Amino acid sequence: MTTTSRLLRWAAAFGVLKIVTPGVIAADPAPPASPLTLAADLRVRYESDWDSQNAAGVARTDRQRARLRARAGFTYQLDGDWSVGARVRTGSRFSQQSPHLTFWGNDDVTDDFAAQADRYFVQYKHGPLTAWGGRNTTPFWQQNEMWWDEDVTPTGVAATYDHKLTDGASLTSTGAAVFLPDGMTDLNGTMVGGQVKYTLPVKPSQLIFAGGLYSFDGKRGAVNLRNRNGARGYLLGVLSAQWSTPTGTGQPFTLGADLIKNFEDYGATDALPFAASHTGDTTGYVLSALYGQTKNPTDWQVGYYYAHIETFAVNASYSQDDWARFGNGVQADVTDFKGHEFRATYVITKHLNIQTRLFLVKAITSVQDGKRCRIDLNWKY
Repeated sequence: MTTTSRLLRWAAAFGVLKIVTPGVIAADPAPPASPLTLAADLRVRYESDWDSQNAAGVARTDRQRARLRARAGFTYQLDGDWSVGARVRTGSRFSQQSPHLTFWGNDDVTDDFAAQADRYFVQYKHGPLTAWGGRNTTPFWQQNEMWWDEDVTPTGVAATYDHKLTDGASLTSTGAAVFLPDGMTDLNGTMVGGQVKYTLPVKPSQLIFAGGLYSFDGKRGAVNLRNRNGARGYLLGVLSAQWSTPTGTGQPFTLGADLIKNFEDYGATDALPFAASHTGDTTGYVLSALYGQTKNPTDWQVGYYYAHIETFAVNASYSQDDWARFGNGVQADVTDFKGHEFRATYVITKHLNIQTRLFLVKAITSVQDGKRCRIDLNWKY
């Protein structure tokens, strides 16, 4: 199939989404009183990977790709406090982490159009309580995707209670019990977790502290997950802190820090040599700084992140897949690394922005490394 015919096929497929969800593309938004809310977003990405080698020291071929992500969904408000929602996204059914499809590459490796349902849920919201059941995005607050990728949508139940305190402070408690995805259509293992988040306004600044504990109970038989991540247990503790304040230029400045610890003990006698060779590699941390905002047209933001993530600090099958070209095919395996991210975002219109991200990464326990640059054009309605 030629690149031209593939693009035409994808355009036709996305056109079906436009027909199915006409209110998403229409110039005029739905009336505020309507119980139906439609949403869609489209990302076109240029990605370049260069100067990279694998864990054996073998150089990877430099790679350039053009990729696409499309999502369309709805929520419908029922009588009272109940609502239902669903969403469809592009992406391989073999990947729980990435909804992106490659439509051009300098290595001639491309994807046929594929789409999956990644959200379908019933939600109850009354006052400070929000609860849902079904398949949905993570309910836990996080300032990056280092331990949980936002594209990973688990299936189960979750609830959040936001308790308002004096002087504008709040205490938010969140709990969830979910089945974990194995690709986009299968389930494998469970995760039970809880988080407490404390938000404290210190005018004109704001402080956020959050702590969570998340237990991954593996189950043998995963079809897609790498390195026995489906069968292995994880007990992750995540502590986060964030301070944000306005500056004299009117732009906000934000500092963040995350400490991640996996409390599971992987003995040197583990049946899998991969685990035995990484006994004790269970700690990670992230430091970040952001300046600017991305709320209105002509807004801009620049940012920097430093990450140090040991092999079993997080479950690589559900953590971020952005930083490096580690893994195999549609299953990313981006742990055992340290490195930097530089990013810049500019808001073009209310519905359109452009973002550039540069990643410079080295493995902690091997010679594996890589450099990656992404330019994303993001449209959202």
